[in-house]
Amino acid sequence: MKRILLPAGGAVLATGLLAAGLAGSATAAAPDWAYDTMAKDAPAAIEVAQFWLAANEHTNNLAKATPYTWENKATSKLKVSGGYSPDTKATTVAPIGEEKKVASKTKNINLPKTIGKVFFVDSEGDLKWCSATSIQGKYKNLVATAGHCVYDEGKNASVMDNWVFVPGYYQGKTPYGIYVGKTAYTHYDYAVYEDNDRDYAFVTVYNGIQIGGGQAKQVSKSDWDKYQGVKDFKTVEVSKEEYEKGKLDPAKTDYYDIDPGTAAEKVGPDYPGAVVEKVEVTEDAYKAAKVGKGNGYKFGEPITEMVTKAEWQAYNGKGKKWKDASGGNYLITHYYVQAWYKPAKDTKYLRTDFFIVEGFLKDVGRLGDNVGGQGIAWNQKTGSKVFVFGYPADAHPDGHKAYTGVTPKWCYGATSGKTYASAAYKAEEHIALKCAMTPGANGAPWLIKYSNAKRLGYVNGVTSLFHDQDGNNRYDYSSSPYFDGETGAVYAQAEKNWSGSLK
Repeated sequence: MKRILLPAGGAVLATGLLAAGLAGSATAAAPDWAYDTMAKDAPAAIEVAQFWLAANEHTNNLAKATPYTWENKATSKLKVSGGYSPDTKATTVAPIGEEKKVASKTKNINLPKTIGKVFFVDSEGDLKWCSATSIQGKYKNLVATAGHCVYDEGKNASVMDNWVFVPGYYQGKTPYGIYVGKTAYTHYDYAVYEDNDRDYAFVTVYNGIQIGGGQAKQVSKSDWDKYQGVKDFKTVEVSKEEYEKGKLDPAKTDYYDIDPGTAAEKVGPDYPGAVVEKVEVTEDAYKAAKVGKGNGYKFGEPITEMVTKAEWQAYNGKGKKWKDASGGNYLITHYYVQAWYKPAKDTKYLRTDFFIVEGFLKDVGRLGDNVGGQGIAWNQKTGSKVFVFGYPADAHPDGHKAYTGVTPKWCYGATSGKTYASAAYKAEEHIALKCAMTPGANGAPWLIKYSNAKRLGYVNGVTSLFHDQDGNNRYDYSSSPYFDGETGAVYAQAEKNWSGSLK
């Protein structure tokens, strides 16, 4: 087990992180855990929630955030070394809801209700997000994610500003509420030395906050712009006539917008929602086409119709070779092939209604009561099968953008039996998994013993780094710190602390 020590005669960082204390001389081993306060009390937590829920320009700050890409590029190829040896006995803590027995024959992957995004403001003042999950704890108020999604590296490991967790987040909406961070716990070596072999954190959160319990009043756009409190809006579809009339009224011009729709786009037959159309071709082209499902493949059998001589002559004049049947009948045979398209979307005319919300706060209760919580495990055998659930969004290093970050994705496989090292990112003992997720999935939980029926498992890692092992300038591996007994010690400090309600 690696241990970083304070240098002889070295100074101790003067931050709240060392509230855990350090006994003995400067050369003594550091404690396993450190903590820092985020929103210190309920009024501070309410201010944080208001910051994220406040709407401007038809959206809120949650929807404006972008994935946190603390790495500039994929790491160089990881160095592989010997396997990891557990430092104490293997330990598990059961997830919330583990006692329920659920039978299921489904073959689909059921995404866990516990996962979501953490949002924060980084040292540059930018709105950012990572992936995370609710996790079991005494007071059902705990979130697990990557350390770098909580602590701002290079800034004396200070915690990120306005840190919140939103389970089930989708396009600015908070279906289970917004949970403001109260206290962040991480390993001492990460807090002080930014040691990425300890790139994990556990955060206690206040009870959830949701818009509700107050009165929403519809107002004009100008009054909405001036209002400094919590605001909301709703977009509805209207007729073209209402749209054109509304755009002529200067007082209501900002109420109206147009969605121009999209033209049909040619795609492959496996594209979700793709539809097939038939395209007429010559007999020779039809005979050359393949049988099956795909663009340019045959579309059914040829269709022959009887026409007039004039129609036949007009059709024949297009340069196609057609023959008339005996007896003076004029026949045209049509030959078709497939063309697969992403359907076009019609133009929509929209009106936005603007609201201000007074007395908006509603305490929706504890995180674990609302979405459950994953278990946690440490000192487990490497080579275990894991599911990773996260929100990849950023492009690969070569610019290819495979994900949007709008909905969660998953990877599945066995973790490496070896340890992986990256000197550039202060990692010596990571475990790795073949996974093509991109940044935005930072902090995504690695779940062992995942039950597809219960949507529960045991967090045994979190995504820390993204790697390009084959050198093609695309991420193909993710890596995580190994969860050992010292991880368990950090978790033990975090899980026993109550955060409080907002009433």
